[in-house]
Amino acid sequence: MTPTLVRNQPAADVSAPADAGTRARDWAEIQERMLAPLYEAVYDRMEVGAATRMLSLGCGSGLAMLVAAARGAHVTGVDSDRERLALARARLLPEADWDAAPAHSPRPAHRRARLLEDGRPAPADADGAPYNLVTVFEPIGCAAGDSEGLVPALRSAVPLAVRGASVVLTGWGPPERCATAGVLRVAARLAESARPPRTDPDRWRPTLRDDLEDVAARAGLKPDGSGRVSCPFGYADVNSAVRGLLSTGLFDAAVRATDRSQVEKEVAEALHPYRRQDGTVWMPNVFRYLVCVT
Repeated sequence: MTPTLVRNQPAADVSAPADAGTRARDWAEIQERMLAPLYEAVYDRMEVGAATRMLSLGCGSGLAMLVAAARGAHVTGVDSDRERLALARARLLPEADWDAAPAHSPRPAHRRARLLEDGRPAPADADGAPYNLVTVFEPIGCAAGDSEGLVPALRSAVPLAVRGASVVLTGWGPPERCATAGVLRVAARLAESARPPRTDPDRWRPTLRDDLEDVAARAGLKPDGSGRVSCPFGYADVNSAVRGLLSTGLFDAAVRATDRSQVEKEVAEALHPYRRQDGTVWMPNVFRYLVCVT
């Protein structure tokens, strides 16, 4: 899937904090598609298709699941963000009742998906069939402590997968290969200007080389290969870029330490080096994935 520029977004009132629904829509409409090349690369490598029973941890608003379902996979998503999950339901389950179908009946494409909120993931099917692929497409390695909740989630998911199932973890690439890292430093500076940096668990930090391997080791997974994928962030204008970036949650500590209008202003200024003559914003980035086995 080729990354595309998102359409222009209406100007927001930057003096007001974004509510959860607005932020989730900004993620779904602007930012989420920036990771589409990562989804496609992982699915190509894992040969995702009709035989795939995939569990997506932190599924968000469901784009990665939608791509997998289009390849014929049966997908289950788990997320604690109710607003993003509601958008995923609108995408994947507009009128379906996945669990109501007989266990062995053929399912049309819209019945290949199931979404669960919080809690322990369920088996892949009504008859208790295990998963053979677990994915985590929320990249780690860009904020202190951003993998802490992932290890227990993986430990809960692994017993629901077949022995030798694949687990794919994703993370940001080296800062020198991610143009967005320079913009994220704005978040760190603003957050640290108002409080000691160690008091904010989600403050930005440089990506470490072994972030993914560390999570795999703590979750009891065995690494079995890795790859890097180019995921440029392309936006129609600076306003869309600011809204998309703030929807990631990586600027939350900065917003708490100052205010949203200040963060919006400084992020917009940091984006100037990446603004092209036609007003679009283009930031090359590299993301990494680690394939593990249970």
